[in-house]
Amino acid sequence: MNKISTVALLFFVCLSSFAQEVDKKEKEKALRSSTNYTWDANKALSEDNFIAAEVDYRKAISKSSDNSAAPYNLGNAYYKNETYNEAFGRFKEAGEVSTSKADKHKAYHNMGNVFMKRKDYAKAVETYKEALRNDPSDEETRYNLALAKELLKKDQDENKQDQDDKDKDKDDKEENKDQDQKDEGDNEDKKDQGEDGDKGDEGDKDEEKKDQNKDGEGDNEADQKKKPEQGEGDNEQNQQQPKPNQLSKQQVENLLRAMQNAEKKVQDKIDAKKVKGAKIKTEKDW
Repeated sequence: MNKISTVALLFFVCLSSFAQEVDKKEKEKALRSSTNYTWDANKALSEDNFIAAEVDYRKAISKSSDNSAAPYNLGNAYYKNETYNEAFGRFKEAGEVSTSKADKHKAYHNMGNVFMKRKDYAKAVETYKEALRNDPSDEETRYNLALAKELLKKDQDENKQDQDDKDKDKDDKEENKDQDQKDEGDNEDKKDQGEDGDKGDEGDKDEEKKDQNKDGEGDNEADQKKKPEQGEGDNEQNQQQPKPNQLSKQQVENLLRAMQNAEKKVQDKIDAKKVKGAKIKTEKDW
């Protein structure tokens, strides 16, 4: 029984080793095929035949996932055509399947370049750092990292300034709004005070008019009461006293009598002397 188990175990071990050998050979075969397609694609690309190169690169990628050169080179082709989204995807794929630090370094370096084209400097900084972890001696990557940091700081400063300006504008608007509301309230208060003052003035004027009317009515009543009395007194005085340059009846009679006596005396004198002449006409001075 133990012998049978040992034989079976050896059989499975041999079968597993054979399967692994076959799988290894298949992978090597697929890798060779993928490499051949990669060479064909490189040749087409050197002849500026991008379409043929893209087709061969895709075939190479589909043949073997161990061929990191195919996606990396296809990423470079996309990058030169400025199709950066496709380029980034291929560089990322190359970095994931690469087994050597050198290949990973190149893939992350170019991913950083794509982020620089997108002006995503924060991600570019992180990607260049990853590239340097795989090859710290690469001066080009180090230079790109320094440039990405500088541009990132500039962006952050500008964004901070923009935010400060927005906050300042917001504060100014709020301040102006508060001031407008305050001015509006002051105007309302002044308006109310003006209306109250006008009403008070009108009330004072009305009261003054009423008082004047009352005073006027009192004066009118007094005048009306006084006028009849004054009128009666005037009538009595007019009857008792003559007007200026006017003689009384008695004075007229006395004057006529005196004149008649004077005329008689003159006539008597004329008759006595018997002097003829014109008759003197006397005039009254009244």
